[in-house]
Amino acid sequence: MKYILLYYEDESNPPSDEAEMEKWFAVAEEMTKAGVHVSGDALHPTSDATTVRVKSGDTVVTDGPFAETREQLGGFDIIDVPDLDAAIEWAAKMPNAHKGSIEVRPVMVFDQGA
Repeated sequence: MKYILLYYEDESNPPSDEAEMEKWFAVAEEMTKAGVHVSGDALHPTSDATTVRVKSGDTVVTDGPFAETREQLGGFDIIDVPDLDAAIEWAAKMPNAHKGSIEVRPVMVFDQGA
């Protein structure tokens, strides 16, 4: 089953040094070697975000994220693991687990026929 791990933390407090980034790279390598990593990326800060809505047929574009929050989405990984318990184990290994939060959510699969 596929799960997405969504990494939230205060983007004004990014990884502070090369050693912290090495922790991210080490977990990514561990996921790859375990054969569970499907895809993932870090995101630019919310100041680079654009929000799009359609209201009454008009496209409305605004700079920034859709809401002000203490923690911002900074990146994600999609993993393929047997169950939620396994996904939680991977989430707990993430370097930001101690200073942010990790949302674990199953990826929905649609049967579109053959």
